[in-house]
Amino acid sequence: MSTDRRRRANRRGRGAETLAAGLLRLKGYRILARDFRVPSGEIDIVAARGRTLAFVEVKTRESRAAALEAVGFHQRGRIIRAAEHFLSQHAGLQGHDLRFDVIAIVPGRLPEHVTDAWRP
Repeated sequence: MSTDRRRRANRRGRGAETLAAGLLRLKGYRILARDFRVPSGEIDIVAARGRTLAFVEVKTRESRAAALEAVGFHQRGRIIRAAEHFLSQHAGLQGHDLRFDVIAIVPGRLPEHVTDAWRP
């Protein structure tokens, strides 16, 4: 991928994550982290509401189904490992109910928050 294409994709991804974070805030979530990266993986958004801690992957695709399919087995593993690392750094969150969500960003549609999209 060319440097220019990579920059455009990165900008588009950041915009999608900003939109997703706004949606979560409107739904009463508190954003704890964005773009959390460790060598073993990354998480787009970590959000909490009540006793629920959501690790959220944001995908921009041409359809909801394509967005959900884009979070494959390997990527789920990387997100789970990053979530474990996040929890090891935030001991006060250990007792929360954990959830892995996807926010699908489809052009021309409102973002869709798919709660509990998968379980480890």
